[in-house]
Amino acid sequence: MAAVPKQTTMAIKSYKNQAQMLVKNYLLADPFAPYTSILGGILACKVVSLGYFFSDLAMTLWQYPALGGIEYVIHHLLSGTAVAYSMFTGEAQLYTYMVLISEVTTPEIHLRWYLDTAGMKRSTAYLINGVVIFIGWLIARVLLFGYMFYHVYLHYDQVIKMHAFGFVLVFGVPSALGILNLMWFGKIIKGLAKTLAKRRSWTKELDSEN
Repeated sequence: MAAVPKQTTMAIKSYKNQAQMLVKNYLLADPFAPYTSILGGILACKVVSLGYFFSDLAMTLWQYPALGGIEYVIHHLLSGTAVAYSMFTGEAQLYTYMVLISEVTTPEIHLRWYLDTAGMKRSTAYLINGVVIFIGWLIARVLLFGYMFYHVYLHYDQVIKMHAFGFVLVFGVPSALGILNLMWFGKIIKGLAKTLAKRRSWTKELDSEN
């Protein structure tokens, strides 16, 4: 393994020292800067999430029911309301982010639609995407929701101190979304099983032809 030139090492140390000075003398010099950046990031995340829910809801209603049935409307309305409440009141921050984590499955769902529309149901990409959806859904929309209810149970003494509307949201929104997630998870399992069965039949057909 070739040794790193001394000049390069000194340059790296110089950049490192400059970065440390920047953080120490500017970013951390003001005690409000770290908190402002964190709060700003949280607010930006919620604003983006809120924009996504309502823009997607608008498209769903505009093309109803081509892009989704009433369950999608309910999902987006409840999610958007919960995010907006958390953003404007500061309550239920943790539970809001737990629910938002479940949206990590959204890109895979969209990819499935694109692959289906492109006529690639027989492709390996479609199968892999289906497996990823199954695993992601199980973790982010089933197990995580179960843990969230357990967390609410452990900290019920704090949850009960919330405003009445927030208290209702903490129990109502995850419960409704949890039911929808289980319904969709059942469809995902059936769809994945159907895809695997078809793939086995296609493989047998190819083997018989050869």
